[in-house]
Amino acid sequence: MPVPLAPYPSPPVPLTTPANGSQSQLVCSACRNLLMYPVGATSVCCAVCNAVTAVPPPGTEMAQLVCGGCHTLLMYIRGATSVQCSCCHTINLALEANQVAHVNCGNCRMLLMYQYGARSVKCAVCQFITSVGASTSAAEEKFNT
Repeated sequence: MPVPLAPYPSPPVPLTTPANGSQSQLVCSACRNLLMYPVGATSVCCAVCNAVTAVPPPGTEMAQLVCGGCHTLLMYIRGATSVQCSCCHTINLALEANQVAHVNCGNCRMLLMYQYGARSVKCAVCQFITSVGASTSAAEEKFNT
């Protein structure tokens, strides 16, 4: 039986091929349920929603992000620049850790993440626009790099 993913899982791990002809797993591209499949399969049909999900090639490194539109956990092949949510169709920017910076909102102090090099970032909580240009300290810019 498919098991739904937790909203905030542990850090992503490489998709590995199990030994001895056992099974591997991936996330359904439509309903986000966890799917088990035998090694060697090229696609998997979800028992819950009947959607067919392609199996990535062996050794493909996967990453995860939370959709900015509906907060659904999305899984994608590491290196992708954007990921479209199958639930709300929002196109999410997929950034690597060395491409993002953090700053506190100038109004509500919420920690905000933005693409490194951006001049400003809008807070999703209070809608305040915080400038992050040359006035931002190097410590804030390099918070997670």
